Amino acid sequence: MKVEKQRLTFDELIGHWAQEKPDATALEQDGKAITFAELENRTRRIVAMLAAHGIGKGDRIAWLGKNARHYFELFYAAARAGIVMVPIGWRLAAPEIAYILGDTGAKALFIDHDFDELAALSCQQMESPPEVIDTPTAMAEIAVAPANDFEPAGPDDAVLQLYTSGTTGNPKGAVLTNRNLFALRMPAEEAGQPWSKWDEDEAILVCMPCAHIGGTGLGIMAIAAGIRGIVQAEFTPAGVLQAFEQGITRLFIVPAALQMVIQHPLAKTTDFSAVKYVMYGAAPIPLDLLREAVKTMPDAGFLQCYGMTETTGTIAMLPPDDHVLDGNQRMRSAGRAVPGTELRVVGEDGQELPRGEVGELIVKSPSNMAGYWNLPDATASALIDGWMHTGDAAYMDEDGYVYIQDRMKDMIISGGENVYPAQVESAIYGHPAVAEVAVIGVPDDTWGEAVKACVVPKPGADLDPNDIIAWTRERLAGFKVPKSIDVIDVLPRNASGKILRRELRAPYWEGRDRQVN
Repeated sequence: MKVEKQRLTFDELIGHWAQEKPDATALEQDGKAITFAELENRTRRIVAMLAAHGIGKGDRIAWLGKNARHYFELFYAAARAGIVMVPIGWRLAAPEIAYILGDTGAKALFIDHDFDELAALSCQQMESPPEVIDTPTAMAEIAVAPANDFEPAGPDDAVLQLYTSGTTGNPKGAVLTNRNLFALRMPAEEAGQPWSKWDEDEAILVCMPCAHIGGTGLGIMAIAAGIRGIVQAEFTPAGVLQAFEQGITRLFIVPAALQMVIQHPLAKTTDFSAVKYVMYGAAPIPLDLLREAVKTMPDAGFLQCYGMTETTGTIAMLPPDDHVLDGNQRMRSAGRAVPGTELRVVGEDGQELPRGEVGELIVKSPSNMAGYWNLPDATASALIDGWMHTGDAAYMDEDGYVYIQDRMKDMIISGGENVYPAQVESAIYGHPAVAEVAVIGVPDDTWGEAVKACVVPKPGADLDPNDIIAWTRERLAGFKVPKSIDVIDVLPRNASGKILRRELRAPYWEGRDRQVN
């Protein structure tokens, strides 16, 4: 079925579905649901509530909390009016949250239940903190706000700002517009790929963190397709299995989490008959896991999705047909460019390399971000002539399949979370016993990669690895804290003094043909 008109904004889509299927469920969480007609009315009320707080088009609001139906209602409403939502990772430490709030200049911070203390700690570190609005207060204000008309945002207005860890310590805010979020829908439908078609009774699970494109992006996908979005506060294997029983037809999950789901005792009695597609990303799927997953969900198609925050998610996909139980070369790839995008592998001179040669992967797509918030130089070096430079080293085969080899910028991906060594090193450097430190990713059977710190102690200092780990945990989110510490005499460097992380990594990756897991 072809869409008769390309809808490129939240305002157009919410209005459309409220007319087309007013009584169908738009969002649900813990058994409480809201229909598309109710969502249309409620988001108008939220826009009025925000206006009463002096918040209008171009302003930022932030969310600190786990996934919640309330978050998505706030986000959809803000997006209708061109107010930019900034979801903040709830596992971040107070200094990290304070930095993001300060960088955005957010006028209001909406906090979910149990986040009062973390919000207060974060705001204490700011000269001019935002107004903090907890969920009960927001709910009460929305209930009495008028469902007035408002000036809707256009396709090129910013609506979402997601923070991606920075290689130099501070995270960068990727600014995404309505068009970024919705422009690839039409090429996907026109290409006639089965997974781009949606049936009336479909439902999608949102269980990945909303501060990631893999979390909020699923909520965007649901509103774009006009189907039920089932929101869960956070990923748990039992929760995902319960969602299958509720009739979810699609979900996005990282391989480590998928393994936990299918190996959970409840999986043996769960009805998987409704599931159509399992989208996964952050790493290729191990062959043994694919076999186990197909045995558990024989009717599901598996789709590997490769993308990044700056590309609004998926730009390359490995389709179900390339997932073979005997294994094949293509399963080691990230797939091919999705319809509407163009991928190239280029050398240092920016020229496209011959197939099979390793260079930097770049992408031209209407989903490429508008830019990094308040960072014109970083934007200019990432977006060149409309091409987003991914920072991933890759090669492309004759059929256009992309094989990611390494990360140009040393990023570690642990359980689907991005960890940049520079930020972890910065936290560890402050320890009184540490002279030098380099952080690397090492193979981990559960999480893909684990964070390891290689530390040189100060002369005469007694360095306790457990003390370093505890020190870092006070300063960074848990997933960034090193799982292990190597105490060494000297860090390997090149002639210009640059630390050679590759040399530190090499022993741990020996016998593997790629430096990413």
